[in-house]
Amino acid sequence: MSSKSRVARTALVAGTVIALAAGLAACGGESLEDKGGSKNKGGGKGEIVVGSAGFTESKVLAEIYSKILNEAGYRTRVQALANRELYEPALEKGQIDVVPEYSSTLAEFLNAKQNGPKAKPVASSDIDNTVTALKKLAEPRGLKVLSVGEATDQNAFAVTKEFAEQHKLKTLSDLGASKQKIKLASGEECESRPFCKPGLEKTYGIDIAGLDPKGVGTPQSKQAVKDGTDQLVLTTTTDATLDNFGLVLLQDDKKLQNADNVLPVVNAKSAGDKEIETALGKLTAVLTTKDLIDLNRKVDAERLKPADVAQAYLKSKDLIKK
Repeated sequence: MSSKSRVARTALVAGTVIALAAGLAACGGESLEDKGGSKNKGGGKGEIVVGSAGFTESKVLAEIYSKILNEAGYRTRVQALANRELYEPALEKGQIDVVPEYSSTLAEFLNAKQNGPKAKPVASSDIDNTVTALKKLAEPRGLKVLSVGEATDQNAFAVTKEFAEQHKLKTLSDLGASKQKIKLASGEECESRPFCKPGLEKTYGIDIAGLDPKGVGTPQSKQAVKDGTDQLVLTTTTDATLDNFGLVLLQDDKKLQNADNVLPVVNAKSAGDKEIETALGKLTAVLTTKDLIDLNRKVDAERLKPADVAQAYLKSKDLIKK
């Protein structure tokens, strides 16, 4: 949540992806060909591996995807990966089969991957145009973009209420004008993603003096800002625990972030079946932004397990029987 996009890193990330591929194989992950050959064995429809990023919303959505596909007759498991720089290549290779994604974020990530970090943006506030652009970028990579829904999330940035009052901050423009040196709690990929550190510096003139790689909207990141170790935290507009840490969002008044509607993206070869599209489409049709906030709150504030939250949600929507 939205935690969530953009420019692929260089040799270090490439090495990590290679290591990831080896790790998936070592722990029983199947190759694309193996999955295709085993789909009808054992009376089931085969195994589907659902990818998850390292933030709460992605973890819960991955569990929801896993359980609704299990209900549709597939054997499923969730593979947690830190961020898009890791899971998107794995999705292309068929090491994972489906991920919950964000339309604008993924569109710009693939745009930068194909056309370079200075490529003309393809995402906008028009969701239909954004999804059309996303499909054009995804399909040559063997990815299939499924139907988009109402539920929306965006990257967002928060400070403590005291810091906001002290420096008279309501917007990110105010923060830039304050000329404060800012240490930003985020994921390490924020260094190169255009809607994170580079965007804050270019669009708002914010002086990012350093990054604290504690993750996107994690309790550790928010606690660091609460304690004054950091001044700004990257989170999402569906973060349900900001009040618990005494934090407030600063308005993205220059619209650096595009609206990010949630949608499933699958490996077309290993998970392009109509049955998968139909099953996930039932979820997409009912999932709302309010649902995302409530799901996040149950995990982050009430300390429930993502799998249990997913189970209860699907039962409440009559999408699973057990």
